[in-house]
Amino acid sequence: MNIAVVGLTHKTAPVEVREKLSIPEPEYEGAIAQLRACPSIIEVAVLSTCNRLEIYIVLQDVESGVREIMQFLSAYSKLPIDRLRPYLFTLLHQDAVMHLLRVASGLDSLVLGEGQILAQVKQCHQSGQQCNSVGRILNQLLKQALVAGKRVRTETSIGTGAVSISSAAVELAQMKIGDLAPYKILILGAGKMSRLVVKHLVSKRATDMTVLNRTMKRAEELSKDFPEANLKLGLMDQMMAQLAEADIVFTSTSATEPILDRAKLESILDPDRPVSIIDIAVPRNVDSDVKELSNVKAYNVDDLKAVVAQNQESRRQMAMEAEVLLDQEVESFDNWLRSLDAVETISNLRNKVEAIRTQELEKALSRLGTDFGDKHKEVVEALTRGIVNKILHEPMVQLRTQKDIEARRQAMDTLTVLFNLDESSVKARA
Repeated sequence: MNIAVVGLTHKTAPVEVREKLSIPEPEYEGAIAQLRACPSIIEVAVLSTCNRLEIYIVLQDVESGVREIMQFLSAYSKLPIDRLRPYLFTLLHQDAVMHLLRVASGLDSLVLGEGQILAQVKQCHQSGQQCNSVGRILNQLLKQALVAGKRVRTETSIGTGAVSISSAAVELAQMKIGDLAPYKILILGAGKMSRLVVKHLVSKRATDMTVLNRTMKRAEELSKDFPEANLKLGLMDQMMAQLAEADIVFTSTSATEPILDRAKLESILDPDRPVSIIDIAVPRNVDSDVKELSNVKAYNVDDLKAVVAQNQESRRQMAMEAEVLLDQEVESFDNWLRSLDAVETISNLRNKVEAIRTQELEKALSRLGTDFGDKHKEVVEALTRGIVNKILHEPMVQLRTQKDIEARRQAMDTLTVLFNLDESSVKARA
């Protein structure tokens, strides 16, 4: 079996391509079902965020499996494979393992060390389990990734003071406009990203903020977390009226199509009044034709790279420390994966020894007769089982932890010959 990952990220594809391959939560189960139906795919997990779509798979045949993933991505995005392929990457075996561990640790994020990705990997794992698409190998790999991500954040300073997409958006606004306090700010959406936008706007002393959301309940929950901000709240049906008065707009809704375009804005904006719109949603909330308006400065997540770059250099050394830890975690996973080769031999050995123990115990108990009480039988049962476990423990540990592949193979062959571990004979005895 082969481990692979196929996907695209902010490093390989622009936002206009990434948004076509963003899988919202309601569509996740259906996407997994399509992928599981592919003949070459044994296990699958999907990681979909604003900056990446990555499909982790265990394959019977690499070439066929990768081709099936490409076909799925082409059908989902409605982009021909030839057009999509330049934006995709494929990593196999150990490279795929290391990539997931780097992703979970925040080392592959647009914002180096950002913490939100760890929760997203955890959600990827849980969703795969709920859809029964994660088997023994991906289950262990995703657990190893979560351990690695937590370890990197605990044992290095990579996550200390890390900026997020939302904070970078606020920094971009400040870079382009200056002091944010005098301006009227509109925030569309009240999810996690918008919550962080409000948090960073408060730290920049912004005082005039309005949050619009599809439901008032979520907007009110956000407002309770920032009582000092005196947020004005409203529903999305007030959007056009609020846009007409706003100086700065941040958008982060879950809409799958743009909610703002040139025609809408042109009809309500004063052409002599400048407006800055920063869209951090993927798929985008703001159509690219908005940039055609002379009074509108529009930015999306790809425009945040310049801001992020200013904060990255001081984190390079921390990232190097993290890479050393990840090498250890990759080795740990590889050791576990290689140990699977020994599972059948270990299982056959235990079955054979257990069959012998059971047969000999039955003979002994029959000779002791009916006067031998149940309590005594339980003691003898426990005694014989304990002896077997202690005898087998060390050989099994050595077989599982043997790092030398050839040495492990020779050991398994030796056990098979010495104990006559022919599978059919073991099953017959068990």
